[in-house]
Amino acid sequence: MSKAYEQSGVNIHAGYEAVERMSSHVKRTMRKEVIGGLGGFGATFDLSQLNMTAPVLVSGTDGVGTKLKLAIDYGKHDSIGIDAVAMCVNDILTTGAEPLYFLDYIATNKVVPEVIEQIVKGISDACVETNTALIGGETAEMGEMYHEGEYDVAGFAVGAVEKDDYVDGSEVEEGQVVIGLASSGIHSNGYSLVRKLINESGIELASNFDNRPFIDVFLEPTKLYVKPVLALKKKFLLRQ
Repeated sequence: MSKAYEQSGVNIHAGYEAVERMSSHVKRTMRKEVIGGLGGFGATFDLSQLNMTAPVLVSGTDGVGTKLKLAIDYGKHDSIGIDAVAMCVNDILTTGAEPLYFLDYIATNKVVPEVIEQIVKGISDACVETNTALIGGETAEMGEMYHEGEYDVAGFAVGAVEKDDYVDGSEVEEGQVVIGLASSGIHSNGYSLVRKLINESGIELASNFDNRPFIDVFLEPTKLYVKPVLALKKKFLLRQ
């Protein structure tokens, strides 16, 4: 059967190796509410352990966009995983929700276990920082869909907030305090324009800007706002 798969362009042995490499990273993210282990057809999470009176589930999905082109061109894959998590958990955070779990989707021309491991390591690092369980995912090898070396990364996050604490902006009014949090840079939006400006300006991405290579500046991971916002939520009433 593996021969037939290989003849169709799918290397199942590389897939097995990728799973083995990523497993230690994924295990770091587990929360006590996760039921069962890794690898099932459906991931399970016990909401009753959250000690919430009337929990409302909040979900969000997103990708990293064309920032991936820069990461792929320069072989920097771990920070992209952080971006994938941040784009999702930051979105659901706007409702006051605490992120609970995350699922990733990686589609690629060819499974390269070392690259998949780097991506999942970044995802896991972000999940650990935000106390979000990496509860499942999918890695798809699709040689007919992507050029050699290319891949795409997307994610899906679910969080929960008490119904009475749900934030929708309807209570914002004049006289309230606006709190601004500094970003880490461009995040993961607008990279088609960024790449166009790089090409037109002739910037050498290996050259330094503020004591850092330009490429590191452009690939700075999207900031995870979960810890500071949830800390603010505990002390103040947020009305975003």
